[in-house]
Amino acid sequence: MIIQAIVNIAEICAQHGIKQAVICPGSRSAAITLAFARHPKISTFVVPDERSAGFIALGMAQSSACPVVIVCTSGTAVANLYPAIIEAIYQQVPLVVLTADRPPEWIDQQDGQTIRQQNIFQNHIRASFQFPLSFEREEAVRHGERMVSEAIIVSNGKTKGPVHINIPIREPFYPSPNEVFHYSKNIKIIKAPVAITQPSGQQTIELIDEIKKHEKIMVLAGQHPLSKKLIELLNHIQKNLKWVIIGDVISNIQHLEHGIIHHDIILNDPEDTADLKPDLLLSFGNSVLSKQLKTFIRSNIPDQHWHISDNETVVDTFNSLTKKILLTPESFFELFADNPYELNKTQNNYFNHWKEKDLQAESFLRVFLSENKFSEFHVIKTVLSKLPNSSTLHLANSMPVRYVNYLGIGIDREISIWANRGTSGIDGCVSTAVGHAHNTTTLHTLITGDMAFFYDRNALWHNHIPPNLRIVILNNHGGGIFRLINGPKELDELEEFFETKQKLNAANTARDFGMNYYTIKTIDALPDMLEKFLHEKSGASILEIETDPKMNQKVFEEFKHKTNQLWK
Repeated sequence: MIIQAIVNIAEICAQHGIKQAVICPGSRSAAITLAFARHPKISTFVVPDERSAGFIALGMAQSSACPVVIVCTSGTAVANLYPAIIEAIYQQVPLVVLTADRPPEWIDQQDGQTIRQQNIFQNHIRASFQFPLSFEREEAVRHGERMVSEAIIVSNGKTKGPVHINIPIREPFYPSPNEVFHYSKNIKIIKAPVAITQPSGQQTIELIDEIKKHEKIMVLAGQHPLSKKLIELLNHIQKNLKWVIIGDVISNIQHLEHGIIHHDIILNDPEDTADLKPDLLLSFGNSVLSKQLKTFIRSNIPDQHWHISDNETVVDTFNSLTKKILLTPESFFELFADNPYELNKTQNNYFNHWKEKDLQAESFLRVFLSENKFSEFHVIKTVLSKLPNSSTLHLANSMPVRYVNYLGIGIDREISIWANRGTSGIDGCVSTAVGHAHNTTTLHTLITGDMAFFYDRNALWHNHIPPNLRIVILNNHGGGIFRLINGPKELDELEEFFETKQKLNAANTARDFGMNYYTIKTIDALPDMLEKFLHEKSGASILEIETDPKMNQKVFEEFKHKTNQLWK
């Protein structure tokens, strides 16, 4: 007979508003699996590969902005969740990880599928919990219930992230054939505290007075979900106060009328940037993709740097932080949209200087890419131009996210952009896009390199491939990024030890998983193929584009050389 306290975990999750659980099959976790599979308010998704399952859950939690449960059996299966948990903590994505475990008396006794699971994720987790093993006493039952509520509250609190509940289970694992699950109605539920997010009137006056002391203000946006309200507020501020607003493509500020998005071109010559230095830097969001932008701020430390976030985590990416503002970006910028002060001449000139450089960079980029070469740079430019508005774009790590950061997305394109830039690994890029696409009917397009795709193709090894998923693979048959960065490209061992040349293509993968497969041989054929690929109604599809790594290297080196000459 299944233990009622384990069945009730699913009910507690449901009462906290959790609607999705990703299940990895296993025996020791059978009771947990069935508790979620049979719950009427929770949708379950079965994914055999634990590493992929973790990233699929990550994508689901990103798109829903709610915690997603992961259920996993004991042993090394648990360890395979670790990459997704690491990504989740640095992206601040809420996950509730439930792992079945052996009873404590069998740990380190050479019993099968038994490892030291308690606190296994301790360095990359918001909180870890060890579920009770015995429930003869009522206090133990209440302890378990309180633990689950606490874990969910921590996961979905101001500083969101993954939590782990390790659940030791003795046999029997499975219910009897006719056993009916009942979810208890008198469960102890602890709700999350209600946060106060608005500053007092006096605090608002003090913030505005302090801001007015600075003559060159820059807003730097890190990785952040697309927020129409935030864009509206920032547009209003730029119109009235002329603050310079700059951010990578993963910051989703591309819809700003006067946002600075070509900073990687503007800042390519670090010796010619002193006049661009801000007096006050206002940052929000998570990681910054651009190495040039990070180097610029670290080399030109502003007088003041305030980071705006409603959680208390202190991160000093630029070694310049002087104040933490405990507000959401929307709440903070609303103060200045509603209370504009008189624009000073220095700020206006500073804004115009940045904007002039951004327009120069945009003009240069347009001319540089006007020739239709068969390189990854040109391919991605064409793909971006054909993406439907109101769709979602996922960018794999290595070169795809960097190319798109150079190119940008037009301000009139309502495209939401996502990438695993918490730790910037290639290990779950496909899986995250798959999970993200599950929760919407809008088109989700992933642009990925061949290494990231083949490394993570178990992302497609399940019965839940969403029909709105499109995967564009840039296949240069190796790790092409190593030809484009200084260091490895000069080495004799480049091809064998860094590029790791491979001969695979995705045709068999598409066939194995029932996906449509497309490929092209020339750049001229790409626009027409994209029309069919992106608007095909028959389901999930892969478009594979084989490119020459030497041509990619030649075009990119020419691009870098010309950007250096642009400001001479």
